[in-house]
Amino acid sequence: MSTALDRLFEQLRSENRAALIGYMPAGFPTNAACVEVITAMIEGGVDAIEIGFPYSDPVMDGPVIQEASEQALRQGTSAQDVMEIVGSVSALAPTLVMTYWNPIERFGVENFARELTAHGGSGTITPDLTVEESGAWIDATTKHSANRVYVVAQSTSDARLKLVAEASTGFIYAASLMGVTGTRTSMSSGAKELVLRLRSVTNKPVAVGLGVSTPEQAKEVASYADGVIVGSAFIKILQQAPDFATGVAQVRELAMNLSAAIKEEAMTR
Repeated sequence: MSTALDRLFEQLRSENRAALIGYMPAGFPTNAACVEVITAMIEGGVDAIEIGFPYSDPVMDGPVIQEASEQALRQGTSAQDVMEIVGSVSALAPTLVMTYWNPIERFGVENFARELTAHGGSGTITPDLTVEESGAWIDATTKHSANRVYVVAQSTSDARLKLVAEASTGFIYAASLMGVTGTRTSMSSGAKELVLRLRSVTNKPVAVGLGVSTPEQAKEVASYADGVIVGSAFIKILQQAPDFATGVAQVRELAMNLSAAIKEEAMTR
């Protein structure tokens, strides 16, 4: 199996730099506007995209993402809308869906994997799905050649890191801190330690998320991880912008600044 995401990490590994991965909830601010925002993120230098599946009972999402997801839900964003947004942007950059398990189960495990890849998606990040409960998901994603990305935290034991790493494809999502998503003024020192622990059990790519919002933080994370995940910072720009056009321009600018910082870090190696 080789997805667009796999090929991206192979390319960037040869270039000795980290990937910039951007997150945006489906249906925010609207379905059409979401596609426009994601396009601007990619134009600015985002290498891969995570599309959030709006969900009413999130356990990992901070207030910024929760507010955006609630807006999308109020507007009636559906599973099929998520797939169509994937289809609209997947030709521009490797695209994943980040979703809790319940929406996958409701959509149908095999249906979800099939529809995702049919729309050009590379895979799915499932923050609340354990490896032990993944039998049907592993079968479906293997059958339809979709990446499965699991999330690990600083509290994850070494034995479990190995187990999760073996089940993951595409990359492993390393949560930089114990808590929910959101912008932070500084990065947790535990993030680097978690990545180093993963390095001891796997050679698969590791991407760090939760809290990255500035070029300085992106550069720091890029010095030890294969991917830098940024979500809340992009969403916050749209929520605070005086109008949508200004917000899109500012999103593109942030993407450019983050990308430049990551590339600058690569030049120092």
